[in-house]
Amino acid sequence: MTGQRAISPAPTSSANLRDEDGDGDVNGDGRTGTRALWCASGGWCCRGSAATPSVLVPPPVPHALVDLLARRFVNVRNVFIDERLSVSLPVQSGRRQRADQSPLSALRLHCLNESASEDSGVDSYCLSDSGLSAIGNGFAKLEKLSLIWCSNITSAGLQSIAEKCRFLKSLDLQGCYIGDAGLAAVGECCTQLEDLNLRFCEGLTDTGVVRLTFGCGKTLKSLGIAACAKITDVSLEAVGSHCKYLEALSLDSEYIQNKGLLAVAKGCRLLKDLKLQCVNVTDETLQAVGIFCSALELLALYSFQRFTDKSLVAIGKGCKRMKNLTLSDCYFLSDKGLESVAAGCPELTHLEVNGCHNIGARGLMSIGKSCNRLSELALLYCQKIDDNALSEIGRGCKGCRNLKKLHIRRCYEVGNEGIIAIGQNCKFLTDLSLRFCDRVGDEALISIGEGCSLQHLNVSGCHKIGDAGITAIARGCPRLSYLDVSVLQNLGDIAMAELSEGCLSLTDIVLSHCRQITDVGLSYLAQRCTLLETCHMVYCPGVTAAGVATVITSCLNIKKVLVEKWKVSQRTKRRAGSIISYLCVDL
Repeated sequence: MTGQRAISPAPTSSANLRDEDGDGDVNGDGRTGTRALWCASGGWCCRGSAATPSVLVPPPVPHALVDLLARRFVNVRNVFIDERLSVSLPVQSGRRQRADQSPLSALRLHCLNESASEDSGVDSYCLSDSGLSAIGNGFAKLEKLSLIWCSNITSAGLQSIAEKCRFLKSLDLQGCYIGDAGLAAVGECCTQLEDLNLRFCEGLTDTGVVRLTFGCGKTLKSLGIAACAKITDVSLEAVGSHCKYLEALSLDSEYIQNKGLLAVAKGCRLLKDLKLQCVNVTDETLQAVGIFCSALELLALYSFQRFTDKSLVAIGKGCKRMKNLTLSDCYFLSDKGLESVAAGCPELTHLEVNGCHNIGARGLMSIGKSCNRLSELALLYCQKIDDNALSEIGRGCKGCRNLKKLHIRRCYEVGNEGIIAIGQNCKFLTDLSLRFCDRVGDEALISIGEGCSLQHLNVSGCHKIGDAGITAIARGCPRLSYLDVSVLQNLGDIAMAELSEGCLSLTDIVLSHCRQITDVGLSYLAQRCTLLETCHMVYCPGVTAAGVATVITSCLNIKKVLVEKWKVSQRTKRRAGSIISYLCVDL
């Protein structure tokens, strides 16, 4: 067979669906309790819990294959097909389990295409309407169906599924070019549908969405729409009229105005999750959300250019149950809006402020004073956030002492003082990311090492951090599993030696652009950090082919090494070529 690896494909007979547990049968009668079928770019997998046998099958597929699966796995409820993903054979390790320990729980099928290039790694097969019809015929009990970027299916295939799988509760059509007729059929036949994703379904118009709401509006709880140029306020007005039990709405559209979202706010009063990226929406809409959607718990606003603090004032007054707030690139928001949220939403646990340049220390200080349940905080590209704000987050009994995750990126006014306050007071912190905060130095990490037991640390680009700071982390955070110290010019082998002594749970490390780390430092890591799985070390002039070989040979669990190609010897390639990734070109 041309274009394939040297693996003999198995014929599609029932004999190949063997029991890998050792009893030579599939639960005796050829049936199992497997409940999920998954496909990624032509690779099919029936997935349950434990064992995962693999069968290679040649084309033509999937009709005979689906029929066979349907006979074997009668209880399949979930089917996932994602044509964005490539398939690789799983690495099987360990002994097979005895038959009395576990029945066949998973089956992975890889569809090999003779015309596919070995180098491309991508199968040319795409699911068609006839394949979708076969799925409908075989799995009539289907409850969850994901067809992600299946570009060859049309309304005809979707109609077939809708007519045959009337128990569907969840349908993901992201990137599928289906039309109004198919969506209307779903509304008519799938009257138990609760979850629907229509992101990037460019063939849909208001007609399809309106007809859908007529049929399953009473059961629909979650709806996602993005990049659908022909879906307008008309669709949202239908949602507001018919989907009274809607709990989650994700909307990304430049064609939606206030009118449609006002209808949703007034009609869908059980709304809990609202994610909006709608450049033409104004304060009027979000004020209505604050008035009518008192059950709202999650609000994410992206790239809003036409609303102001008035919106957040309304949210603070009306949405007292708010737990999760994301504000991204909302240029007209200021401290006043965040202060209103802090005063009105004391149950807030997650806050992300990204690129909102007018939100500064005062707004964040109000969060620190009022929202003592805050567990996750992300501050990205916030030019006005400073040490005073972070000090309030960590300060005393009024601070956010339950903070577990803190991510800060390119906030240039944040320095040692604010991070020291976090280390002294936020004892539950396990995930800290300080990317390109060039005023943060060793003193900050010494405080963190003394006060917190980190599992995840990223200090990429914090050039004032050196061996002393990482040594404090190594000695104080024995549970550390992920570490990114890339672009730290003052970090050397001493820190690597300390990590090898104190952080034996380390699985992932990024050392790229660390000019003072050498083969000696890598040898320390390789000898003691036996759980290491990934190591990135490009642009490290002190690391040679010998250091790369040391990591490859000594770390038995290593799965990925990113390095310049010229630093990999032929012997290392032969030994572990599959786990080595190169920067792009020879350097």
